[in-house]
Formats: sequence, C-alpha cells, structure tokens
Amino acid sequence: MILGYCTNIHPAETWPETMDALRTHVMGVRDRLIETGDHPAGKPYPIGLRLSAQAARELLQGDALWKFKDWLAENDSYVFTINGFPYGSFHGTRVKEKVFQPDWTSPERVSYTQDLFSILAEIAPASGGGSVSTLPGSHKTFQADETAIRTNLIEIAHFIEDLSQKHQIDLHLGLEPEPLGHFENTLETLAFFERLHAQAQSPVILANRIGLNFDSCHFAIEFDDAAPSLDAISAAGIRLSKIHLSNALSLNPSDPAAIQAIRHFDEPTYFHQVIAQRLDASLARFLDLPAFLAAVDSGETSPADFVEARVHFHIPLDAQPAPPLSSTHSHVEQTLGWCLRHPTACNHFEIETYTWGVLPGNLQRPVVEQIASEYRWVLKQLKSY
Repeated sequence: MILGYCTNIHPAETWPETMDALRTHVMGVRDRLIETGDHPAGKPYPIGLRLSAQAARELLQGDALWKFKDWLAENDSYVFTINGFPYGSFHGTRVKEKVFQPDWTSPERVSYTQDLFSILAEIAPASGGGSVSTLPGSHKTFQADETAIRTNLIEIAHFIEDLSQKHQIDLHLGLEPEPLGHFENTLETLAFFERLHAQAQSPVILANRIGLNFDSCHFAIEFDDAAPSLDAISAAGIRLSKIHLSNALSLNPSDPAAIQAIRHFDEPTYFHQVIAQRLDASLARFLDLPAFLAAVDSGETSPADFVEARVHFHIPLDAQPAPPLSSTHSHVEQTLGWCLRHPTACNHFEIETYTWGVLPGNLQRPVVEQIASEYRWVLKQLKSY
C-alpha cells in the first residue's frame, strides 16, 4: 500500500507555484511525520501531485522535468499519482461546475491527460506504478455526448498502454464518480463501464489502463455502502486505480439546529452537492448546498420527509464537526477494512481534503498539522484491523 496526500490542498496553478508548495508544505508534512515516527527516516516519501494544465505544460518545457527528477532524488521522495481532475484554477475563485470543464468530449481534456502521463512515466517508480485520477466523463447538466466520451477514453487507454510498454511501468487512469457527475454511484458506474468495454476493440488494454478512482466521500454521499460497492466494482472486472480517503458532512434535516449549522459551510468556491434520504429510503438530489437550503427555506422541501442528508464538503479525516452535524467517517473505515481484506485490489491510496482554505474556523488548523494528523488517523485505522 502506498499512502500519500493530494497536493490539491495547496493553491498552485503554475509550475513554480507547485514547486514552492512541494518545497514548503509537502516537505513540512514529511518532516513532521518523521518526527512523530509515522514515516521511517530514510524511507522514500510518496507524493500525490496535483498539476493544472498550465503547470503540466510548463513542467514539460526545457529541462524542468529533469530538474524535478533530481529534486525528488535529492529529497528521497517520489510521485506515484497525479490528480488530473481540475484542469484550471482550483482555489481562490469560483470553481463549482468549472472543475468538470473541459470534459471528456473535448480534445483539451485528452491532451491534458496525455501531458500528465508523459510526466508520470518519467518520474513514477517502476515498482509501484503510476496513476492519474480524472472526472467521471462529464457533468449531468452538460448533457454530454457519451459516445465522444467513450471514444476519447479508448484513445487515451492506447496512449497509456504505449507509454507503459515503452517505460516498463504500470500506468493507469482512474475515473472518479462524483455526485451529479455523468456517472455518480455504483449502479451508474457499472453501467458506464459495461458500455465502455463493449465499444473497445482491445478490451484487455482498456481494462488494464482505465479503471476507477474510488472516493469514499463521494460514494458515502450516494448512500452506497463501501463493501457492497467495492465488491460489485471488483466483480465487474473494473480496476481500482486509486482510493481517495475523504470524509463528507452528514446531518438530520428535521433538526432545525442542524439546518442552521450547515449554513456555515455554504461557501462560493466549490460544488457542495447534497443527497438526502427519505423515510422510504429513496433519494433526493440537490445540485449545490444553496439549492438545498433554498428548497428548505421556501417550503418546497419538507425536512421532516428525510432521515439524513449528506453534503459534498470534504472535512478532515480526524476531525468530527460539532453536533448537531456529523460525518461519514465510518465509510472511510469500511473502505479501509475492505481493502485490507483484499490486499491486491488496489495499491494507491490518497488523503484528499482539498477544502482546507474554506473550512469554518473551528475546523481549520495549520495545514501541515492537519495533513499530518490525517495521516496518523489513517495509520491508526489500519493498525486496528
């Protein structure tokens, strides 16, 4: 098991900005973990890298990539995975639906992903392979042409295959289901991959190179229990490319205090989709937290009809929100438990709490402290099994 954290928590859109975050925050986390005995001194440190399209292009220019390889070697570190979901700006501006643009119908998304794999093929260790995570094709509101999505994914699968053979390294792309994505839950994921495999002329290449990035926050929001979902995905022959360890908010909508408390998480940067479970176990989906709150405030939605609502707002793995709010941390625990029972199912694990900059004050700590604490929480869970 390779465990890292995703550097998308650090604002960085250019390669120099990304390199600065690596030198300061990432090395700061590594050093903190060594101090506490949670990462052995002298053991290479795994990095989960986030690169924007601009940063990826800059890294491929001149000798920048070779200098980065030297820096990794000098600092006894390596990159095993890249987050290729957000193409452009990811902090300090309205992200929301823009994080799904360009989607997998566009040549820009293909080109960006090719850049990421070209980088990863040069810097990832052959022993552990390299993964890139990406969006689930598109967003439902875009009404994207799925045939174009599948065609582009098949094209990138062959690109990854060629790189893997050339560099003798196992490279793979993980599609990441997200609430209101083109496919978002277990059933939609199984159906999409069935259609994708049916279109492929080389199904073995596709199965080896295109898999799933299982985000525990996202599947928890869908009310899909971890073990049955992972069982079904594995049984369908879908590769588990990477596991995102992340935590969502939960509340009882019929509690007025919980409705009031969740308003503190309404911020304008990211999508905070809400899925609420009715008394009959059916689900209601809301595009964003403001839409959910507006439906409650207007009387369009009766909170008494729901037993639980889950909100796509990543909170630290080790920090529970104050009552009356709760979290989906048990889903992360179940995910880790399943993976330990199936140790060959997936080798890449990444902590991903990118919302540090927009967390309410009572949950916000110095970023290095937060990430190191999340590492320790994961390691403690692993030891408990």
